[in-house]
Amino acid sequence: MKLRFAALTALALLAGCRHTGDLAAEENGVGVYAVRSSCPVVGIPTGTGDITLFNPPGSTDSRAIDVSATMTQLRSFCQDSGDDVVSTVTFTVTALRRDAGPARQVMLPYFDVALRGGTTIAAKQIGYVALNFPAGSQHASTRAQASVRVNRAAATLPQNVKTYLTRPRKAGAADAAVDPLSEPGVRAAVANATFEHLVGFQMSRDQLKYNATR
Repeated sequence: MKLRFAALTALALLAGCRHTGDLAAEENGVGVYAVRSSCPVVGIPTGTGDITLFNPPGSTDSRAIDVSATMTQLRSFCQDSGDDVVSTVTFTVTALRRDAGPARQVMLPYFDVALRGGTTIAAKQIGYVALNFPAGSQHASTRAQASVRVNRAAATLPQNVKTYLTRPRKAGAADAAVDPLSEPGVRAAVANATFEHLVGFQMSRDQLKYNATR
C-alpha cells in the first residue's frame, strides 16, 4: 500500500489555493509557488483495485473464475476546518460473474486506510460492499463511501521546517539550486506531516499474488 515518497511529496506540496506553477513576483526576480495542503492524498494502491473469486476456491485456472470486480470512479471531498481534517471518498465497484443464473448477492471486503509518511498505517478499518446480481444477468454495480479523520496538528509542518522551505533564494546564491528536501531532517518532517487516504479490496496473500502475476 506504499506509494513512492517522491511522488507523495510532490502531490502534497502542489495542492492548495493557488494554481501549481503560478509565478510569484519577488523583489529580485521570480519564484514558483508550491502550496501544501493538510488534506490527505487520495488513491487506490497498485494491485488492490481488482479482485477475483474462484470456484472451486484455491484454483487460479481461468475456467474457475467465479466473480471478478473492479474499483473505479474514485472521488474525494476534504473538510479542511476545525481540529481535524476529514477526508471522504466515494467509489464504484463493478463486477462480472461467470454464469448468468439466479439472483445472487456477493459481499466484498475493502480497506479504508490513513497512511502516514508513505509507510505507517495511522488508522485502518474494513468495510464491505454488497453486489446484487439480478436473475439472468452477469453484471452488478454499486457505490460505496469511506472516510478517515486526521488530526490537524499531525498534518501541519513545524514552523522551522516551513520557514526553511519557503525562505527566499536568490539566483546565483550557493543554495539556489539545492532542493530543500535533500536535507534529511526536512524530508523526514514533510513525510511525517503527509497523509494519504487509501482504499482498495482487502485480499489474501494468494489474491494479491494472483493480481501481481496474472
